[in-house]
Amino acid sequence: MKAAYYTARHEIAVRDIPEPAPGADDVLVRVRACGICGTDQHIYDGDFGGPFPLVGGHELAGEVVAVGSETTGDVQVGDRVAVSPSIFCGACYYCRRGQANHCLRSSSIGVTRDGGFAELVVAPEANVYAIGDLDYETAAFIEPISCVVYGLKRLRLPVGANVLIYGAGPIGLMMLQLIAHGGASSVTVVDLDQDKLDLASSLGAHHVVLAGSAADAGLRSISPRGHDAVIDCTGVPSVVEHMFVHVANEGKLLFFGVNPSEARISISPYDVYRRDLEILGSFALRYTFYEALALVEGGVVDVKSLLSHRFRIEEFREAFELAGSGEALKVQIQPQ
Repeated sequence: MKAAYYTARHEIAVRDIPEPAPGADDVLVRVRACGICGTDQHIYDGDFGGPFPLVGGHELAGEVVAVGSETTGDVQVGDRVAVSPSIFCGACYYCRRGQANHCLRSSSIGVTRDGGFAELVVAPEANVYAIGDLDYETAAFIEPISCVVYGLKRLRLPVGANVLIYGAGPIGLMMLQLIAHGGASSVTVVDLDQDKLDLASSLGAHHVVLAGSAADAGLRSISPRGHDAVIDCTGVPSVVEHMFVHVANEGKLLFFGVNPSEARISISPYDVYRRDLEILGSFALRYTFYEALALVEGGVVDVKSLLSHRFRIEEFREAFELAGSGEALKVQIQPQ
């Protein structure tokens, strides 16, 4: 079969390799769609994941073509499924406390073990979710939506809140849609790209602001006393640092975008104390796949408008470069 590998830091190759076989409690999935994520860029840069060589790809959907000898029977050959990449041990301190995304022995399909940038991928039976008649390229969005769902559970957004989102990439636009459906009084989106802001408006943003020298004044005119919640979906440290300028007293700040691990920002502890600010992180997902699937099936989140490019595995290098250029929204590898 064909697979796209990170062979080393900043090195990519497409190879023909033997087909994998499922273990006793695994299933083998023929990949039909797999999204390229910002996390994939961090793996490529050597920030985390690996070891190399590694087949990336953790936003995937496909068809079950084989099952292991000790699977339960709940998953059958021919089932159409989405795959949750996060594999938890279930026995460590954090798993026993219900904090499985901090599992001490966690692994992740497409991050620490081979993933969906291939024709076939092995996944534990517990990590596959039936998608019924949902098309595969839509189902491949369930994983990133499940991360957004977890972030919003962390945020506990008050009804009637006014919200500011930095970043109108796929994650920011999914975040926008869920917040707009979740009782916010207004949602403002900031981005460097006017076309992405126009899309944000069509997806429910009440206000859009083009990043640049006039952005701060524009945001103050929208909400002079700041925003009840400010969310970063860029993963850019300078943007994260600037979030504090536009958060209201007793407001919440959600660090959602993946920043470089070595990045540092400057904040005022006095400001956090004096203004009753709440700073929240959100790491990956925690058993939020069913909620994400329900949101997609219910039509709450429009993902079709976020899918800008489709490529075959043989075109992976071109696809990866485009995904990291800022000139595309969601780029998917569709092997079959």
